[in-house]
Amino acid sequence: MIIEPKTRGFICLTAHPTGCEQNVINQIDYVKSKGEINGAKKVLVIGASTGFGLASRITSAFGSGASTIGVFLEKGPSAGRPASPGWYNSAAFEKHAAEAGLYAKSINGDAFSNEIKQQTIDMIKEDLGQVDLVIYSLASPVRKNPNTGKRHKSVLKPIGDVFSNKTVDFHTGNVTEVTIQPANEDDIANTVEVMGGEDWEMWIDAMKEAGVLADGCQTFAYSYIGPKLTEPVYRKGTIGAAKDDLEATSFKIAEKLKEINGNAVVSVNKALVTQASSAIPVIPLYISLLYKTMKEKGIHEGCIEQIQRLYADRIYGDDMQLDEKGRIRIDDWEMREDVQAEVDKLWAIATTENLSEIGDLKGYSDDFFNLFGFKVEGVDYDADVNEVVEIPSIS
Repeated sequence: MIIEPKTRGFICLTAHPTGCEQNVINQIDYVKSKGEINGAKKVLVIGASTGFGLASRITSAFGSGASTIGVFLEKGPSAGRPASPGWYNSAAFEKHAAEAGLYAKSINGDAFSNEIKQQTIDMIKEDLGQVDLVIYSLASPVRKNPNTGKRHKSVLKPIGDVFSNKTVDFHTGNVTEVTIQPANEDDIANTVEVMGGEDWEMWIDAMKEAGVLADGCQTFAYSYIGPKLTEPVYRKGTIGAAKDDLEATSFKIAEKLKEINGNAVVSVNKALVTQASSAIPVIPLYISLLYKTMKEKGIHEGCIEQIQRLYADRIYGDDMQLDEKGRIRIDDWEMREDVQAEVDKLWAIATTENLSEIGDLKGYSDDFFNLFGFKVEGVDYDADVNEVVEIPSIS
């Protein structure tokens, strides 16, 4: 079939297998071009199919020659119905890992569940024995707590006050004012349940008890802080409360891992176009202005550049350069004073009429469609493509 992008709001309903594979190839080529990283050789990535999780799996495999297990929840294809992009990404990753002689297996299911945790532990025991790196990169709007059976849904709201500011519809370029009502206590609690640190800790507890964490095993989760501009709706909002919980959990996990000489750290990453960030009001406009600024300064990074630098310079470098709260700050280039001063200046004057000049709305839009395998250089979108692509270790 010929697959075209079909969008609804901040969601693309279709994905292109060839485009997704080319994206994976491009990321593999980038990591290989940067040279070998003396990193972990047996790696579990929880949330491995898109964004930072996919970049982590690619960097582990093609930077350090690691055997990898990836856990994710993605929709497979059927005749006439394309799969989700994460499915195609994972199929492409396994294909190219196999060609490189690298072990790679995947588990498709609800990573919050006890069943998927046990299935993963069983696979580690059978195939790898133990792992020496666990990346936790789950991004989900909903979580069913496996212990209580209760379903929790996260929300994106400020805490305390009504929030109003500019935002942009990245499909049309229209800059408008958005107003978001504040969260109540249930909103906050539910968002922490979904996006906080409890599930990360449950994974590590289960794996430690099962004896599948190697001596010296490290685990990392990803977070975001962002600028003053987005603070009310992000870091000081419901998502920020969840990120605070995630970061606090890292210290609890680190304490538990001391007896196996392990560690747990949160990495604060850069603002990038993801399916999740596209849904957050204000963020697309901020990223558009940020991209323009960072590209002009020659310091722009996508997911793979960010994670390759995280691995090479921080996790497996001489110094993680932890901040006063014990976090890796690989958002350091985004948060540079000169970068933020320029974004603030552009924000103040941003309108529908001038955004195409002062911002990088095209870059934002291209990155969004790239997530789904569209607008990828070198791909013939007029050609028939087989939408039924299997993931070798799952099919």
